[in-house]
Amino acid sequence: MNVVAKSTSLAPLLKSTTVISNGLQPVIGTASLLATQRRLAHTDIQWPDFTDYRHNAVKDPTTKSRESAASRKSFTYVVTATTGVSMLYGVKTIVHDLVSCLSASAAVLALAKIEVKLDSIPEGKNAVFKWRGKPLFVRHRTQKEIDKESQVNVSSLRDPQADTDRVKKSEWLVVLGVCTHLGCVPIANAGDFGGYYCPCHGSHYDASGRIRKGPAPLNLEVPPHEFVEGDILVVG
Repeated sequence: MNVVAKSTSLAPLLKSTTVISNGLQPVIGTASLLATQRRLAHTDIQWPDFTDYRHNAVKDPTTKSRESAASRKSFTYVVTATTGVSMLYGVKTIVHDLVSCLSASAAVLALAKIEVKLDSIPEGKNAVFKWRGKPLFVRHRTQKEIDKESQVNVSSLRDPQADTDRVKKSEWLVVLGVCTHLGCVPIANAGDFGGYYCPCHGSHYDASGRIRKGPAPLNLEVPPHEFVEGDILVVG
């Protein structure tokens, strides 16, 4: 009879028991193998504190939002303006570096202009130079050639241009030695008009570089040039 009574008194302990954990407090356990554990998040997990990151105007929970709006907007405007200026400066730096990278080097710029000593070209002769990879004709014209070209009827030309519009000094003609038909190099002091002649397709130019006969549609190109110190020609 005593054995039965002891067995009956142990029955409640064999039932499932729920054990509650409270932070780091020790857990009350039983001899039951069916015991489970339940954690309460609001008691053992600490929420982060962002007080140090909050604006001073909104730390007081009793303050109305409209009362601190001015100070908060001022701070936002300052941050936005600072960010905008920084971005503009960064974009300006990137664009400047990109343009500097794509622009011509100092070596290329040095070849963009050439100087020609005119006293080395006798009257009636045509000198050939190289400028930007193209032949450059510099002709020292005689007074006879100047008078002849100035009397040409401009309206009769295929590409009408007066002689005075093609030269800066009447005795010096500066043109590119590239035929306007297919890019051949004409021969100086040749042709039916005593100027330039392209033997490839028979284009004739006068002593002003104007097309007078043949398939070429335009006059020889006059590059940008200027005369400095009297006897120095700068092309480019």
